[in-house]
Amino acid sequence: MSVSIDQVFVKQFEADVHLAYQQMGTKLRSTVRSKSGVVGASTTFQKVGRGTASTKSRHGIVPVMNLNHEPVECMLTDYYAGDWVDALDELKVNIDERRVVASAGAYALGRKTDELIIDAMNASTLSVGDYSTGLTKDLILSAVEVLNTNDVPDDGRRFAVIGVHQWNELLSMDEFVSSEYVGDSTPLVSGFEAKKWLGITWVLHNGLPSTDTNRDCFIYHASSVGHACGQEVKTDISWHGERAAHFISNSMSQGAVLIDNDGIVRVKCADATTA
Repeated sequence: MSVSIDQVFVKQFEADVHLAYQQMGTKLRSTVRSKSGVVGASTTFQKVGRGTASTKSRHGIVPVMNLNHEPVECMLTDYYAGDWVDALDELKVNIDERRVVASAGAYALGRKTDELIIDAMNASTLSVGDYSTGLTKDLILSAVEVLNTNDVPDDGRRFAVIGVHQWNELLSMDEFVSSEYVGDSTPLVSGFEAKKWLGITWVLHNGLPSTDTNRDCFIYHASSVGHACGQEVKTDISWHGERAAHFISNSMSQGAVLIDNDGIVRVKCADATTA
């Protein structure tokens, strides 16, 4: 194998990683407020307060709302995922080793992206339930009531992220599975199943906070959580002659932060899957 890897291979590998990351790596990035191209170690999301409309006299000055702007800082952290590909191993395998390693790196970085977002959600203080029951219709309506009480917009950008057992519990509800209520399954991101119900897009995720018997799920508005990206997934491939192998390194710089506590509700569920 050549000491210097072919540039076509490098470009194709980078394309494979990026595609795998977008399609299979992260489920939650598209469900929150996301900012790309951040320069520096942090960025700021603006949390804007409520404005009040007033009247004015003829030819008078338009009243100012005096909106309260509360900046929320989001710190970025660098993350890496790499692996070795032995030159002779590539000659012996019947699979596309490049694509296998690309997908593995993309999965790892995607899980880290979702982990950052879930950690930000976990900072919320509003909650319903007490872990005594599974995900019931009454529990869901209680969470929706909290959002409605807080004047969280019902504008099609409400999401819910739930665990495997909670997804199965939803499948036992006619209102959730019947096309008369939710229509057909709607892919949120290619490869992921999601359903729209009660004006909420429901997403299945395995990485939610849990104990042996309990699991935290979240119902939230997209603007309540911020995700920042300073560097998208980037791949570096280098040949190491002493190892007779290529080292494939994937990296990214990202962060996440809770922006508006009023826009996210923790749903405390009993979780038989982990019992």
